[in-house]
Amino acid sequence: MSAGAPAQRRELRAQGRKTMRRLADAGLRVFAERGYHESRVDDIVRAARTSHGTFYLYFANKEDLLRSLAMDCAHEVEALAEGLGPIGAGSDGEAALREFLAGFLATYRRYGVVIRAWMEDQVSDREVDRLGVRAFTRIATALGSRMEQATPGSDNPATVAALMALLERSCYAVTSRALDLDDDTTVSSLAVLVHRGFFGAAA
Repeated sequence: MSAGAPAQRRELRAQGRKTMRRLADAGLRVFAERGYHESRVDDIVRAARTSHGTFYLYFANKEDLLRSLAMDCAHEVEALAEGLGPIGAGSDGEAALREFLAGFLATYRRYGVVIRAWMEDQVSDREVDRLGVRAFTRIATALGSRMEQATPGSDNPATVAALMALLERSCYAVTSRALDLDDDTTVSSLAVLVHRGFFGAAA
């Protein structure tokens, strides 16, 4: 994962990286349960079962932790965009779309609190905000390009925005609410809907 400001000033060994990851995982849990603004470093160190001193070896404050998590999330989102291949109207296209959606949902499941902070404009740190804008712009651009290849003339801002909203809100609903849906069912349903609605697949 991306190191916080204090950790960037030294070389971390395996145990240090493991501790930093444990703090990051605790931060994700606490931010999701309490909300970012209501969360405190005290909550994070308690969830990580470590000390304040250990936390400050790796992160300057909770804002620094959020920035680190945002960098990791942005990297994963951008990797999804870069790995998105052609999505034709046939079964191969649906399989490619299913693989992309599975990756997007997995990223949302892990970093949902970061993505929601981006989408709902909860971030006061402009650097963190820019990471989100850049990452999701790349996803939108990649999807728009693949739609244009599949159905020429479909790559317009309104259509791309509708697809992005569908994906983000669907993942939000599945990961943030007590819905009795497993990830495979969610991905399969989204793949069929998006393939037919945006990539010209036959019903």
